[in-house]
Amino acid sequence: MPAPTLSPLMSRRRLLARTGGLAATLAMPAWMAPARAATALRPTPSQTEGPFYPVELPADNDHDLLVNGPLNYSRGQVAWVEGTVTDTRGTPVSGAVVEIWQCDENGHYHHPGDGGRADPAFQGFGRVEVGRDGRYRFRTLRPARYSGRTPHIHFKIRLDRQELLTTQLYVQGDPGNERDFLWRRLREADRAAITVPFTPGNDGLRANFPIVVQA
Repeated sequence: MPAPTLSPLMSRRRLLARTGGLAATLAMPAWMAPARAATALRPTPSQTEGPFYPVELPADNDHDLLVNGPLNYSRGQVAWVEGTVTDTRGTPVSGAVVEIWQCDENGHYHHPGDGGRADPAFQGFGRVEVGRDGRYRFRTLRPARYSGRTPHIHFKIRLDRQELLTTQLYVQGDPGNERDFLWRRLREADRAAITVPFTPGNDGLRANFPIVVQA
């Protein structure tokens, strides 16, 4: 049976209906349009705290780990480690506190369990509170290796009294990574998230480490 044909009047009415609906959709305010699901950011993988988180925080615990009170640490390579703290939607976590701690160039921590052998000129621990933009920045040294571990920096993120994340930052391309038992356990995507390049800058190396937490 041949398909029914539409009269010119009926065809014109359908065309007007379709174009009218399209125009209404285009004219719709953005806040009335259907919401689109945003792609969630992947949280930064967690890592063990390790045995050397400070028993007592140093009196000087600011962003500059190379100046400890009146003392200046001159060993190793100066490195600026910076980034942002955001939630999985990409929103800065204003007020979050970022803590870092690491060993000195000789591989010693400021901790009783390490025999108190750390250089007193190296602060070894720092903390900063991020602002509305979520940014943080530390002046420290390129992490050094110590017995049994590849170079790394420990990170802890807090918000008020809640601990959001404990992780470690690794140096991209360091030959010790492949031999490190914690680094080897990571899946490839997790390695990529916490292993970053330390590149030359005007006043030291630079490392950018964006941190994503579930807040």
